[in-house]
This record gives sequence, structure tokens and C-alpha cells, in this order.
Amino acid sequence: MAEAERITGTPEPEPGSGTDPAPGAEGGGPAEPEQGAGRGKRRIAALLLVAFLVYLLDLGSKLLVVEKLEHHEPIEIIGTLLQFSVIRNRGAAFGIGEALTIFLTIIAAAVIAVIARIARKLYSLPWALALGLLLGGAFGNLTDRIFRSPGIFEGAVVDFIAPAHFAVFNLADSAIVCGGILIVILSFRGLDPDGTVHKD
Repeated sequence: MAEAERITGTPEPEPGSGTDPAPGAEGGGPAEPEQGAGRGKRRIAALLLVAFLVYLLDLGSKLLVVEKLEHHEPIEIIGTLLQFSVIRNRGAAFGIGEALTIFLTIIAAAVIAVIARIARKLYSLPWALALGLLLGGAFGNLTDRIFRSPGIFEGAVVDFIAPAHFAVFNLADSAIVCGGILIVILSFRGLDPDGTVHKD
């Protein structure tokens, strides 16, 4: 009888046969979706932390230089090679597009929306850092365009870092450039935001 039961009973699934107990089921191993969700939440937390720090540094530096340096002589940091000199920039980098301030505001808002969409499937820490830099920088300059004069959505961005023979910029610009460079590097290395690696 025992032999008959052994033959007619439901066979136990073999490891790797595709019939293992479902993840998270009783007697099964840890739920992989739950592990992925936990890892994704940590990456999103890292993204938001980097963005928050960038935003605070950018906002604080702008408030300080507007109060202390605007309408004053530039401060030399490294002689004439690097100075702090406040300007109001209504355009993009290098002062391009000063008549398109509202359009640039929309672009910044669109960048933030795209980052929020990508973050839903974010499992890569390097990508989290890169997107955090972009998000913090975009929010920093978007704040200027919304709240600074001459009016809402037409505000001029505060720039104050003035290297010799180069455009004047701010910390938000620096974060955006660094985030963009990091994204290019990650893309060349084949690392996707979801943590997968591919090779062309």
C-alpha cells in the first residue's frame, strides 16, 4: 500500500523545475517581489536624499549671495580665475534664450516628471545618485523661475560662481551637469535604472 501511495501521490517538485512553491507561499522562500520592493524603496530614498541636499545647498547659497554680494564688487576666491559675482539670468546656460523663460520653466517641470516616472522602477544606486543630482538641480532653478522677479514663471535664476573666461553658474547647474555626466557614463557601461546590465 505504501508503494502504491508513493507511485500515485503528487510528486514533489524538483528544484529549478518551475513548480517550486510560489514566492511568499507557506513553506516557500522569501518573496522576491517584496525584496525588490524593499530595494526599490531604498534607492528612491537615496534619490530623494541627494535631491534634498542639493536643493538645500543651492537655495541656501543663493539666499546668502543675494543678501551679501548682490550690487557689490565681486569677491575673488582664486584671484581673477574664480570669483563670486551675482547676476540674474532669465535664460538658459550662457544666457541663451532669455525670451523663453516660461518655456524653460516648462522644461524643468517636465524633467522632474520624467525623473518621477523612472523612479518607479529604480533599483540601481548609481542611477539613484545621478537622478537625485538632476532632481535637486532642476528644483533649485525651478524655484527661482517661479518665485523670483520679474514674476511667476518668468523669474531670473541667481548665478554667482564666475570662473574666468566661462559662463557664470550656480550649484544647481553644477548638480545638473554632474548628474548628466554620470548618466552618460552609466549608459555607456550598459547599466539601466532597474539594475540590469546589457551589452550591445
